[in-house]
Amino acid sequence: MAMESENKTVRIGVVDDHDLFRAGVISTLNAVAPDFQIVGQAGDVEGAVAMIADTQPDVVLLDVHVPGGEGGGGSEIILRSVAAAPHTLYLALSVSDAPVDVGAVIRAGARGYVTKTITADDLVASIRQVADGYAVFSPKLAGFVLNALGPGGGSSGVDSVSVDAGGEGIPSGRFRDDTGMRDDIDTRDDIDIDVLSPREQEVMRLIARGYSYKEVAAELFISVKTVETHVSKVLRKLQLSNRGELARWAAHRRIV
Repeated sequence: MAMESENKTVRIGVVDDHDLFRAGVISTLNAVAPDFQIVGQAGDVEGAVAMIADTQPDVVLLDVHVPGGEGGGGSEIILRSVAAAPHTLYLALSVSDAPVDVGAVIRAGARGYVTKTITADDLVASIRQVADGYAVFSPKLAGFVLNALGPGGGSSGVDSVSVDAGGEGIPSGRFRDDTGMRDDIDTRDDIDIDVLSPREQEVMRLIARGYSYKEVAAELFISVKTVETHVSKVLRKLQLSNRGELARWAAHRRIV
């Protein structure tokens, strides 16, 4: 069965600080995927945030190591763009397969992670999967991704997970996201901020603004471990899976 995105235009933004690589990706996508429309590109954090706000891409191909901003790279771009482009989805495309890089962008709200060794056809397929509401990742990254979906590797809020013993081609681990970066977060009006304690509300607002755990701890004069505990409780009470979803939830309700 053909995926939904094959029957519609998928609007794409490309973020990478290497001009030649970015140009090559754009040229390749234009050549092999006529249903893709490149709506913007950027090479640093500030440029990416502005581009995403201006063009509202369906999917952003995002390198995890991007200069500028506060040094947060791809994760910072996602968190800073949630309020201005709440429906944009992110697919990390990086040379790195380090757990710290994978975990950072997934926690921020990226819906997939592939490495730059991927083939053109597999990249196109991955973009379409993300556009259709799936998260995609290569088999060797599956464990990192599942651990990153929630604090302490907790519940991811997905209905099924399938990881196949595939090769380096198309990411064979994928799941359908039924509680993630889609309209159901915006319409989850039965969950009120009052379910959070005053301290949890303080932590929630700072995390939703893109503060790191260390920065929240310094701001509230508490330990990083205490911040992690509060964030875990906040996500559980709000029925969210990661910081990206939390930022979108807060932005929708205009409470940050």
